Amino acid sequence: MSSEAKIVVLHLITGLSTGGAETMLYKLLSKTNHSRFKPIVISLIDKGTLGDRIEALGIPVYTIGMEQGKPTLATIWQLIHLVGKLKPDLIQCWMYHSILAGEIASIFRLKSIPVIWNIRHSLYSLSYEKRLTADIIKILSFLSIFSKKIIYNSQISARQHEKLGYKSRKTIIIPNGFDPDFFKPSIEVYKQIREELNLRSDCFLIGRFARYHEMKDYPNLLQAAAILLRDYPDVHFLLAGDEVNPKNEELCQIIQKLGISDRIHLLGERKDIPRLTAALDIASTTSFYGEAFPNVIGEAMSCGIPCVVTDVGDSAWIVGNTGRVVSPQNPQALANAWKELIALGAENRKVLGKAARDRIIASFSLDYVVAQYEGLYESVTGAKAAAPQAHPFRGGLAARLNYVIAKKQ
Repeated sequence: MSSEAKIVVLHLITGLSTGGAETMLYKLLSKTNHSRFKPIVISLIDKGTLGDRIEALGIPVYTIGMEQGKPTLATIWQLIHLVGKLKPDLIQCWMYHSILAGEIASIFRLKSIPVIWNIRHSLYSLSYEKRLTADIIKILSFLSIFSKKIIYNSQISARQHEKLGYKSRKTIIIPNGFDPDFFKPSIEVYKQIREELNLRSDCFLIGRFARYHEMKDYPNLLQAAAILLRDYPDVHFLLAGDEVNPKNEELCQIIQKLGISDRIHLLGERKDIPRLTAALDIASTTSFYGEAFPNVIGEAMSCGIPCVVTDVGDSAWIVGNTGRVVSPQNPQALANAWKELIALGAENRKVLGKAARDRIIASFSLDYVVAQYEGLYESVTGAKAAAPQAHPFRGGLAARLNYVIAKKQ
């Protein structure tokens, strides 16, 4: 490849819903240097909710039409044919199913294509995973020898996968990145959201934004909400995400049984998460497995919102001393942490929120994270000489992490 040619980067992903991996892909694409790289996206399932937004960036999006969890020989062949037609310089695969598909597509091409894996999941137990997913995870531990690099977005995820047999010499950690100009504090939005929900202008809001899934543990959040509301009956909760809406009978039954319906707002899947986030007084995560580096934590911190999170993946590391960390599946501990932040008062929470935003800007800026990806693409394709090794205490958080990893190997 000549130094002037654009590097064709094929991003292969299972689907394009508004999950954490999909959102990070969109953010990466929104900042990619198009004078140096030519990104292309293939979604194994469909365009989801992000496909049109990616195409609006001038990036082509292709779909295979694979039925979720049911790969067929026809769809695999369609993928192999499409990869041959697009002629990428490298394939970056997001999450397990697309990693396996990407390796198959690469193997069946006459010209070898380097494949980068991108793992966004923590592995506390294979028993938490669907049977097919668990089988793929185990298969990939053997296939990891063929990967060019394995990107993890959290330290814990890297260690967990390496224990399962994933090649440690391939490990590189690139955390999620956040745009502080997009997720930012806003007094105007704070007031607007309350008006839209017909709430008092000073109504205290706690938010949880995630799809409805076992790992997200909405029952834990709702039980904690019921405990909190005994002492703080005027607090309201904003819940948003796929299937987090009044049509979800299971979710609504839990809320009704707890007797807190008048304090819970089910907003469904929203496209204005930056606005909703900036309107909060406290943001929370409640997952008990699976999370590696939750985007919603960094987004809330970037908005200057203190967080209460469960100790899963790298959540505690992200928050640092700017919020509270509690054990998973412990509604009393979650409620107590909320109480602590409420008791701090508005001014002290504002100080904590500013520290959270400063931490995101200093250690998790989107520009720096994108530069890490682009440097990796150039290194893998041999497009230009690799940049000099960063000093272990310079170059950002990801550089320091990878320096430590390299020294251990």
